[in-house]
Amino acid sequence: MSKRDFYEVLGVDRSVDAAELKKTYRKLAMKYHPDRNPDNAESEKKFKEVSEAYEVLKDDQQRAAYDQYGHAAFEGGAGGAQRGGFNPGFSSSMSDIFDDLFGEFTGGRRGHPGGGGASRGADLRYNMTITLQDAFDGKKAEIRVPSSVRCDTCSGSGATPGSKPVNCNTCGGAGRVRAAQGFFSVERTCPGCQGRGQVIENPCTSCHGTGRVQKERTLSVNIPPGVEEGTRIRLAGEGEAGMRGGPTGDLYIFLSIAPHNLFERDGTELFCDVPVSVVTATLGGEIEVPTLGGNQGDGAKSGGGKVKVKIPEGTQTGKQFRVRGKGMPGLHARRHGDLYIQIHVETPVGLTKKQKELLREFDVSSSEKNNPESAGFFAKVKDFFNDAPG
Repeated sequence: MSKRDFYEVLGVDRSVDAAELKKTYRKLAMKYHPDRNPDNAESEKKFKEVSEAYEVLKDDQQRAAYDQYGHAAFEGGAGGAQRGGFNPGFSSSMSDIFDDLFGEFTGGRRGHPGGGGASRGADLRYNMTITLQDAFDGKKAEIRVPSSVRCDTCSGSGATPGSKPVNCNTCGGAGRVRAAQGFFSVERTCPGCQGRGQVIENPCTSCHGTGRVQKERTLSVNIPPGVEEGTRIRLAGEGEAGMRGGPTGDLYIFLSIAPHNLFERDGTELFCDVPVSVVTATLGGEIEVPTLGGNQGDGAKSGGGKVKVKIPEGTQTGKQFRVRGKGMPGLHARRHGDLYIQIHVETPVGLTKKQKELLREFDVSSSEKNNPESAGFFAKVKDFFNDAPG
């Protein structure tokens, strides 16, 4: 019975690239793998078929020979392969394929896990909210973090003091066992030691063999000036302790900036909406506006300050004034951004009878030149209606 075309077996085009070829093979091999289809002769047959096809096509030279001569390139004395289409190095190359493609399916790659069964501790995340003033000045803060720490009783080994872990009898310390699966020999994580390579015969009574215990720790955190929403600070080695003396993970602090009741922030720029009276906006004047920094601009921590801003005559709502160097500091930089003051002209309320009379007198005595925007708008309205059809 003639063999099926290898490209047809894998369901790919003859121009397929190496990455797509590998991806397709992975899906098919996982689908037909004997471990997933026990006692299924048809699945085992298809698994061998797709594996043979991939073994040839993944090699550039073999693929070129196959593209030119087809299956004849690997038959008899034509070069190479033994009966059935597999070359002499098939077992070792397939072992490499399994390591590459089925690592997570069989429990990880081959090889001794190292460290006497030790494993790295998990990284931890801590969410911290600070004020905008803290982000401006920087601060040192203390946080309390519950996590796993090294067991002092056994010094993290997991074994009762005076004893130590021993090599697993099932795998001989390799952490992996080999099992025959039809035509193939497949490695799996050792069930006796769960891949650690060693077992603890006399576990520590304090940590029950894990090498770590739960404890709350107090840590000091240095928050530099200029941090922004979502800034991440890494404290190396302050995460969870590793299993059985393994290395400790890291602690990541994610910062969140609380809303401010006066300022809005965009990077290093600050924005402040400032109401001014009609009189000040009309006649001009000077106002004091708040800042996060001090009055001297010397970089010293002040908890806030003030700066004077001149308002020219005829200032309208929405007008912005820039105060240089009074914004946020850049992270790890000396330069400060700017503060933008946006004017909001406040309409007076609760007027007395006398005040209303004065305003009416002013209105009678004013002309279009006193209100150019209104005059211009209504002139456009008049033109609009005059130009409207019939």
